[in-house]
Amino acid sequence: MAEGEPSYIDYEAFLDPDFSPASFANSLVLSTNNATDTPLDLSTPLSRVLFDLQEIDTHIHALTTKSALPLLSHTQGQTAAAEHILQETGTQIASVTQGYERLEKEVIEKWKAAEEARIAAEKSLATVRLARAVARCLSLGRQLESQVAEITGRGSAGQNATAGADGAATAKEGFRALERAAYTILNLRQMLSATSEEDEGYGLDRVKVTRTLRNEFVIPAENMIKSRAQQTVTRFSLSGQANGQSVPLSYKQARDARSRLATAAATLYLLSPMPKGETYVSDFKPELLLSTLQGYMHTAIMTSVNSLARALSQLPTVDRTLAEVSARCQDIIALESILRNLRSPFHPLLPSVNAEQPSDPETPNNINLLQPLLQALDTSSLPSYYWRSLASSLSPRVQEIMNRGGVSARTLRSNRDRLKAEIKECVMRASHVSTSSLLAEKGRSGTDTVNVGNWEREAAVMVSSVVGPLGR
Repeated sequence: MAEGEPSYIDYEAFLDPDFSPASFANSLVLSTNNATDTPLDLSTPLSRVLFDLQEIDTHIHALTTKSALPLLSHTQGQTAAAEHILQETGTQIASVTQGYERLEKEVIEKWKAAEEARIAAEKSLATVRLARAVARCLSLGRQLESQVAEITGRGSAGQNATAGADGAATAKEGFRALERAAYTILNLRQMLSATSEEDEGYGLDRVKVTRTLRNEFVIPAENMIKSRAQQTVTRFSLSGQANGQSVPLSYKQARDARSRLATAAATLYLLSPMPKGETYVSDFKPELLLSTLQGYMHTAIMTSVNSLARALSQLPTVDRTLAEVSARCQDIIALESILRNLRSPFHPLLPSVNAEQPSDPETPNNINLLQPLLQALDTSSLPSYYWRSLASSLSPRVQEIMNRGGVSARTLRSNRDRLKAEIKECVMRASHVSTSSLLAEKGRSGTDTVNVGNWEREAAVMVSSVVGPLGR
């Protein structure tokens, strides 16, 4: 059909996107039949549909016949263009393939070889680091072994053969190695607990020799050093015994006792358990040191309570007992003085103050070892804590003696005024401490004794704890 030639076929209806064959067939049947007819005549609508199809086919045939040459020419041009594009694309693909092969040969294969070399180098470096860590760990183990031998006074067999009677003297001076041994143990602990690949000692837990070193030597040596340091603290005293009476030590003896206590305290501070997470020096609580010092205070208090309770039951021994109680207090005064002058030692496992935090006399490295103990005991003075604890524990004992009655109770009641004077004198006598006990510098001017604090209130508390239950 020529362009613009009218056609009875409704092309717009067929080309409508919403065209429905079922609706079209229904409308065609209804237009050629009466809806009430039975049966319906379908031949007429079918003939019309077939006629329309024939008409459309004729129209398509006419159009293709008329436009055959332009269609063939267009198709030929499209085919030639496609072949040209395919040829050019093939050339480019071949060029890219050659470039990739050259890149693979020049780069990728070399990269693979370099990657293998890198992995080998990293493993070799890790092996070298581990070997160095094992060597340093064993070196620290040998160092700790010599320090333990110095502490115990055993040394090597050759040294023992030549030392003879000097072995006891060597063991006596071995306390000087306690702090050095503690630092060695901390270095070993730091290496054996490394958790990051950047830390020295990472992987030592996989080496049998280091596991054996830790389990069979380091841990027993650490326990022995802790025990020696704790014994040094618990046995601390600056009063000797002569003819059954306590006498102050000489300057040299007091200086040695101070050195022993200072070394033992620093050792217990260093070997105290580390808290989890990052903890600064100012927040660190040396539990091992504090528990040992608290045990020392508890032992002194309970020993004094028991001895005083026995003495009050046997009044003739009260003078000697009060002298011993006073001497224990003087030891506590000396302990407080020593701890006040001892700064917390450098701890390699604890970070220092923040770089942004200014240093002042009250922070981190200037904290002495007395402050944590006073905080743990919730007191401002060790002697005051001693007397008040002694008084609170002694009062029930005196009440128990009075409740039992008998000769002891009558004797205490009849000697009420004497006990009052002697107990007050005992407390006051404890405040008069020799300069050697306070470890004054050699050649210090002044008297041989100094008065420490004003303990009138402590004396009153002690007198009340004993005399109060006696009644009038």
